[in-house]
Amino acid sequence: MLEMPLEGKFVAIKIHFGEPGNLAYIRPNFAARIVQMLRKAGAKPFLTDSNTLYSGRRSNAVDHLRSAMENGFNPISADADVIIADGLKGTEYVEIPIDGEYCKAPKIGAAVANADIIVSMTHFKGHEQAGFGGALKNLGMGAASIGGKLELHSNSQPKIDRDHCVGCGTCVGHCSQHAIHIDESRKAVIDYDKCVGCGQCVAVCQFCGAVLADWDTSERLNYKIAEYTEAVLKDKPNFHISFIMNVSPECDCWNHNDAAIVADLGILASTDPVALDQACVDMVKAAPVLPTNNVLHEAHKDDCMEGKDKFHIVHPDTNWEAGLEHAVKIGLGSRDYELINV
Repeated sequence: MLEMPLEGKFVAIKIHFGEPGNLAYIRPNFAARIVQMLRKAGAKPFLTDSNTLYSGRRSNAVDHLRSAMENGFNPISADADVIIADGLKGTEYVEIPIDGEYCKAPKIGAAVANADIIVSMTHFKGHEQAGFGGALKNLGMGAASIGGKLELHSNSQPKIDRDHCVGCGTCVGHCSQHAIHIDESRKAVIDYDKCVGCGQCVAVCQFCGAVLADWDTSERLNYKIAEYTEAVLKDKPNFHISFIMNVSPECDCWNHNDAAIVADLGILASTDPVALDQACVDMVKAAPVLPTNNVLHEAHKDDCMEGKDKFHIVHPDTNWEAGLEHAVKIGLGSRDYELINV
């Protein structure tokens, strides 16, 4: 990282600040250490993330900044200022032409698009639509403006399994687009003319299998994430750090988190975000499941699951490999890697 041309350069440290209430996100003292290294090398680092498409406390810059402050991402704890990449209402973005197969000109938050150098700090964990959240998702989804997130999710609309739905209405109350209602049969119904595919209903459903992400659309979402990552990194020096710690089964976007599914495995870093994601998922697959009250241990108490694809088991309607395969196809990186212990 320090071999990059840092003197006088604006360095966007792309990080997830964590939805207040979630306790699995990267702690700000880790960010402070990276900030100090960059600043010592003459760079102008700042911490950044884009606003969310779904409702919550990070859907506009005012609430987003307050959330980041509460979780310790401020000049005192993290030693850096926070800039919300796509502005007050998610409308400040730059279209970066890549002529991709799925996205022609991704809409990237202006603060990320205008930075000279990109450094990503990623909490590696599961994700209910992408399979897992790694460097590619942190960059491709996380740096997208609200309009960009709509493009990413537009073919990822979830579906209701009416056999499992109990009509509790939790998904109705959490839908920012008012796209879900309970019908006369006491079952949830999605209005696909209003649905933007943000996936919040998938995450908040309290009943196993009642709201599902479709396999095919998960693949397409991961293809788009890869292309958005290409746009974020286009013509910019970049470096990536992933924390395989507090590996929760779902994303840090929710105001809660389940217990970690594996023990903390360390911190990995690379100039290749594809190889980094592959190495992280391989390490999680190889690790035994923690014997705690996490979603995997509860369902598979007699199996330590070493070597098994834990993310696909937790989220069977997802296909994370599709994103890495597409990232290789478009020249974003390689799935081959060598682990060097330091």
